[in-house]
Amino acid sequence: MANETKKVLVVEDNADWRDLLTMIIRRSGHEVVTAGTGKEGIRQASVTQPDLILMDLGLPEISGDAATAHIKGDPATKHIPVVIQTAFGSGPNAKRAIEAGAAEIMHKPISITDIQKLLSKYLSGEDGKPKTDGGSFTHCFTGSAL
Repeated sequence: MANETKKVLVVEDNADWRDLLTMIIRRSGHEVVTAGTGKEGIRQASVTQPDLILMDLGLPEISGDAATAHIKGDPATKHIPVVIQTAFGSGPNAKRAIEAGAAEIMHKPISITDIQKLLSKYLSGEDGKPKTDGGSFTHCFTGSAL
């Protein structure tokens, strides 16, 4: 349903960035599940069945591209869109993530506006139209890049 709360899995080893993404996603009206490693991200994807995964590329234990390949190779999780976030540019790991089935790559720093657009794009209602914005964060962060 269009007003249904969606679940987002944030797989990020940087606690500050993970906490900020969590706050933004929750303020947009969605549930958040987090993981700090690639292995934990794979487990959480299987257990929680999120509607969207935001996956860091440079993760401990298993890289984001390898975790994406595992998630996309599992029939129980292959339908979940994975968006890679990286500060490393478009190197071989980013290419491998796309080849593994990642929906897109977002390069850090990522603005709050871009995060909100991403949420609307992947968590839209049944009619394919973006959900109504749950609120503006520009008053909190002055629209600066994260």
